[in-house]
Amino acid sequence: MFSETKESNVTETAANRDKAVKKDTTSDIESLIIETRKAAASLRNLTDNVIKETLQSLADAVEAGTKELLKANEADVIKQDPNDPKVDRLRLNEQRVAAIADSIRRVSELPNPSGKIVETRELPNGIALQKVAVPLGVVAAIYESRPNVTFDIATLCFRSMNGCLLKGSSEAENTNKAAIKIIQTTLEENGITPACVTLLPSARETIQELFTATKWVDVIIPRGSEGLIQYVRKNSLVPVIETGAGVCHIYVEKEADIEKAVSIVVNAKVSRPSVCNAVDSILVDKAVAEVFIEKLRPEFEKYKVEIFADEQAYQLLGGYDRLGHATEENYATEFISLKCAMKVVENIDEALAHIEKYSTRHSEAIVSENEGKCERFLREVDSAAVYSNASTRFTDGEEFGLGAEIGISTQKLHARGPFALEKLVTEKWILRGNGQIR
Repeated sequence: MFSETKESNVTETAANRDKAVKKDTTSDIESLIIETRKAAASLRNLTDNVIKETLQSLADAVEAGTKELLKANEADVIKQDPNDPKVDRLRLNEQRVAAIADSIRRVSELPNPSGKIVETRELPNGIALQKVAVPLGVVAAIYESRPNVTFDIATLCFRSMNGCLLKGSSEAENTNKAAIKIIQTTLEENGITPACVTLLPSARETIQELFTATKWVDVIIPRGSEGLIQYVRKNSLVPVIETGAGVCHIYVEKEADIEKAVSIVVNAKVSRPSVCNAVDSILVDKAVAEVFIEKLRPEFEKYKVEIFADEQAYQLLGGYDRLGHATEENYATEFISLKCAMKVVENIDEALAHIEKYSTRHSEAIVSENEGKCERFLREVDSAAVYSNASTRFTDGEEFGLGAEIGISTQKLHARGPFALEKLVTEKWILRGNGQIR
């Protein structure tokens, strides 16, 4: 007979074993974080040429390791639902790997923001004072799916002499492991401590350890869904820089060039719908709604775009295959797929009010030939990137000439817009005296 006592002992043993495993996992994570902190300090003694040459070696290694990266990536992709639009973020191919290598080379040629002297002066007592840009220290990134982000963040942090901790998602685990192997091997071959770039385990304990590692981690950057970003923001004791989700808008004003407007909207929606700078809501002035929708319709039909429309747009789209009635939730949704919301508005005032209510402060655009309306839109819309007569798809570090980016920051402190190399520094005051006392 299986006694209650025996059952209790088995349960207790299992619970203790689980606690021991968790303790070991937590201890391992803490050790990795501390090692990265130590390695980050050694980066400050590297010369600029060593950093550049190491990054160029890394670009070569990425190209040489294309086959291994694609094999690991396929092992991740094959586990996903093929109909999930987010699979596009996860998938690598030869062109994307080549683009990663090219991006690393471009970053290697960018000026190192660390060490720049911001201000110099002498105090009345003779102390020489300088304000200098210095690395943030250890940057931790928590991100979903996109394996190119592993290379982007590692490259940007190394170029600016920061250590980095990478917490990717389990969906990209094989790809991220292959990537970190290439990165750390290259660092070691160039005489640099590999621990300055660390891939943390995908276990859930990792995030909790990062949240409390205030002694070892200087900033956490979440990159991914709104849910992930808000979770990190609400729970981390370490300072957080948000790279926000994009609920992006394009307003087609009544004086818009309709052909131009259609081209911009189609590009912003279909060129790569799974990214944060793709348009989510299209606002159309009622004066041009009929003619604009008539010309947009065949383009959206071609790409099988699903539209959630307000009543006026719904009537104008009558018979469109993929049409639904818009809800409040639709207007607040980052679709990351071939879906969008559409609303007919009375004028620019209603368009601005709608954007103010639903925007996540990422990227918004107006299409109009009225310069005064465009300038008003650019002044009043409070987003990281605001456009007149151009696609929102340009909100990107590479497109802005900043090189690779960690993400698009939608907050106002420290970094806003493409969070690239130039913002991976803080400031330090250096004072050189000769015995002065106060």
